[in-house]
Amino acid sequence: MAAIPEAKSETPVRLIKKYPNRRLYDTKTSSYITLADVKQMVLKQEEFRVVDAKTTEDLTRQILLQIILDEESGGVPMFSSDLLSQMIRSYGSAMQGFMGTYLEKNIEAFQSLQKTLQDQSNRMYGDNSRASQELWSQFMNLQGPAMQSLMQAYMEQSQKMFAQFQDQMQNQARSMFAGFSFPGFPAQPPAKPEPDTK
Repeated sequence: MAAIPEAKSETPVRLIKKYPNRRLYDTKTSSYITLADVKQMVLKQEEFRVVDAKTTEDLTRQILLQIILDEESGGVPMFSSDLLSQMIRSYGSAMQGFMGTYLEKNIEAFQSLQKTLQDQSNRMYGDNSRASQELWSQFMNLQGPAMQSLMQAYMEQSQKMFAQFQDQMQNQARSMFAGFSFPGFPAQPPAKPEPDTK
């Protein structure tokens, strides 16, 4: 008789309820929390879900966007006005879904690079020691231009790939609809037959 595999114990997603008075209630700790507490959960990579206490509508994205807005309003903003304008222009366009995936993959690549550098630093100087943190800070200050150049090269390569993808999609669309005429667009002329060389 085959042994029955044990069920994996998964950590339940932490549930936070948002009340009409804008207060957030953490069902795990049975206490009210602030946006700063939710930010700490994000930093600790804890899985959570924010729901409307009355309707149970999922409000997680709204809360995360509020945290980003607070971060952007104070200190040094991460997003330039140009980037935000480009993101707004992407809404409603055919590329909206692609834009989200594109940004997500680029951020994942950046975080992976950052984690690799931190792991190397921890192996060399020890984990969480003050000396390690100071050396890491000095390293980042010295390597700032090199890191910027590395990320710029990566972004340029991504932009080229994106442009190639766009061209490929346009060419495929042209070949699919060759011979059809659309208002405002001239019809593609039929392909000329190759000369008979016989």
